[in-house]
Amino acid sequence: MKCSARKILVALVVAVLVAAVGFAGGTKETDTIRIGVAGAHSGDLASYGLPTVNAAQIVAEVYNERGGINGRQIQLFIEDDVCQPEVAANIAAKLVGDRVVGVIGHICSGATLTALGTYLESGIVAISPSATTPTLTQSGDYPNFFRTIASDDAQAQMQVAFALDQLGARRIVVLHDRGDYGRGLAEFARDAINADGRGQVVLFDGVTPGAVDYSAIINRIEATNPDAIIYGGYHPEASRIVGQMRDRGMDTEFISGDGVKDDTFIQTAGPASEGVYATSPMDTTDNPLAVEAIRRHRDKFGEEPGPFFLNAYAAAISLFNAIEKAGSTDIDAIRAVLQSEFVDTPLGALRFDSRGDAEGVGFAMYQVQNGTYVELR
Repeated sequence: MKCSARKILVALVVAVLVAAVGFAGGTKETDTIRIGVAGAHSGDLASYGLPTVNAAQIVAEVYNERGGINGRQIQLFIEDDVCQPEVAANIAAKLVGDRVVGVIGHICSGATLTALGTYLESGIVAISPSATTPTLTQSGDYPNFFRTIASDDAQAQMQVAFALDQLGARRIVVLHDRGDYGRGLAEFARDAINADGRGQVVLFDGVTPGAVDYSAIINRIEATNPDAIIYGGYHPEASRIVGQMRDRGMDTEFISGDGVKDDTFIQTAGPASEGVYATSPMDTTDNPLAVEAIRRHRDKFGEEPGPFFLNAYAAAISLFNAIEKAGSTDIDAIRAVLQSEFVDTPLGALRFDSRGDAEGVGFAMYQVQNGTYVELR
């Protein structure tokens, strides 16, 4: 074989190898845009995670029908972390192996915190519709993290102001489920009560998640003769605590957060849920994009969307728009767009601040009235 022929052959082999490596790394222009969707998709908290899966699927379909992102189709990798930090760590590693370039999720703050370091090391942006622990953005440790929901410090301030100003409560019990989200929310509420000075925290304690009988903590609550209870945690425990309190004739006002503002709480607690208060993202269902998103959900799934659906829809739009505008899946390029350009979403026009929090989103107070949550104006 002549020298020139050998050079040509070598050049062809190198070109093939480079193309193969490029494809394996997910950088080939005709490859899909790989997006992870992580959260609780089974178990007690699935009602919080599955609406995010539905939102991501709908937004991805809308983009793909019009040609994808810069000519590349969106491919979703859906993973169930059951809202457990140890499972979330494995899910994060799996999604890195799947070569995702962004993640919509996780849902619970503890699971999110566990996964973020893995994503950061791999240059992956994560946008959560529901992880509210303030340190996720305020610590500055995770510049790859964004969220389309306000943080728990704002939520706790609203709960305390409502208890003091609207309910006239002065003796307040503050409970939590010992998890990152619930404990953090309760600590912010406790600190806000102490800082205000008008109220007194007569009991601050954690409950055992998954327990069936909460009579011991209810005995302690009853002994303090409180005006109100503020609870940080999720609906399975809240429904049992409220139900067992009402069974004993205790009509103490019960205030919780977005971890309880779910129809599953009402279904589980039954009549005992009546009158319960919960903070949750403001109702934006009259926004034209929200109207369209809800219609698409009804058409595709035959039912109303669940909690955080619109927040997840906004997260998907924000991520896909940032990749499209950046013309790249590079983390710095995506971050630059997220933090500099507004994008229209069902929550309104969103842009993220330097910490990763969405500007302009907030909480509202809801109450169970006649078996449904109603936003209080």
